[in-house]
Amino acid sequence: MKNKLLLLSILVTMLVVACSRNAITGRNQLSLVSDAQVQQMAQTEYKTFLSQNKVISPSQSKDAEMVKRVGSRIANAITQYYTKQGLGKELEGYQWEYNLVSSDQVNAWCMPGGKIVVYSGLLPVTQNEAALAVVLGHEITHAVAKHGNERMSEGLVQQLGGAALQVALSNKPAETRNLFLQAYGLGSTIGVTLPHSRNQEYEADKFGLIYAALAGYNPREAIPLWERMEKMSNGQKPPEFLSDHPSEGNRIARLQEQMPNALKYYKPMGQNR
Repeated sequence: MKNKLLLLSILVTMLVVACSRNAITGRNQLSLVSDAQVQQMAQTEYKTFLSQNKVISPSQSKDAEMVKRVGSRIANAITQYYTKQGLGKELEGYQWEYNLVSSDQVNAWCMPGGKIVVYSGLLPVTQNEAALAVVLGHEITHAVAKHGNERMSEGLVQQLGGAALQVALSNKPAETRNLFLQAYGLGSTIGVTLPHSRNQEYEADKFGLIYAALAGYNPREAIPLWERMEKMSNGQKPPEFLSDHPSEGNRIARLQEQMPNALKYYKPMGQNR
């Protein structure tokens, strides 16, 4: 019993020490993985993903060219936003890449270090550059707000007893790789993780609107975008408490609340569609 209490005390102490305040969101996050480590893993997984999927070249596709253009504008806006607040070091090591991949999936994601993928199946739903900018702003926020690092750290605690990343990689490489992939939306569990990840989704919505606006895209496009998403679901999605994403109705309500703040950052560009 004493040994168990001692181990519990050590674990609690470790978790307290490993918590840090996010410079942008202001929220305390569990962080057992360094930015350099997670970026290195992202670079490896990104290359693997691209080698196993059909990447559409910007030189041969206007859609791929658009993805690169929108991604570049939002990345530049985020970089300027962080720099003006004296937080440029938060993006240290970022080497932005934007790729459109041929897939029917309605999805997009961004790994640490600015490794972005948009699935071609998303574009009929976004329908315009501003809506795509809202999606990319959201996904990039997950990366720069270190949500993946946070989820992976939680996974290290829950599944591998809080082992350091190097130890986990050496002893259980497959499990550790799966934790990384799950941290970016490829797996989930009911309990502590999911309610917390819904908070991450709301953070990504909030700052995603701001970043899209800073890049010159109308953040108002977020509302019809998620209305289209809601229409696509046809009531087939699981209840919100079983999902790591908020229901479209709740998300739209939150976005409407956040819109006045996002519009403060919005300066239209003549070339926006």
